[in-house]
Amino acid sequence: MHMPRIFAVVSLALLTSSTVALAADGVEAGRMLFFSQGCYGCHRVGAAGTPIAYDLSHVGSKFTESRLAQWLRDPASQRPTAHMPRLALTEDEIRALAAYLATLR
Repeated sequence: MHMPRIFAVVSLALLTSSTVALAADGVEAGRMLFFSQGCYGCHRVGAAGTPIAYDLSHVGSKFTESRLAQWLRDPASQRPTAHMPRLALTEDEIRALAAYLATLR
């Protein structure tokens, strides 16, 4: 009688933990992209990077993940005077990098 409820609760718990793990993997992939794509050559995150462009150490407290993804897709469309180039990133890379940047608070 209670088996369907137990199954539903266990299924939900497994799904939630899988979703959290995927999200954490996306953030880690984004962190790795930050360094492998050379973003640190212009931007700082904490003590890492170069202070040529905007310091991204707290960018997640100022912009949503969605807004960050829009920026990464086409910086000039978000701010025509921006000096940031349009990056050759896949949509998955954009999402991962935006997820990472959104954690920076």
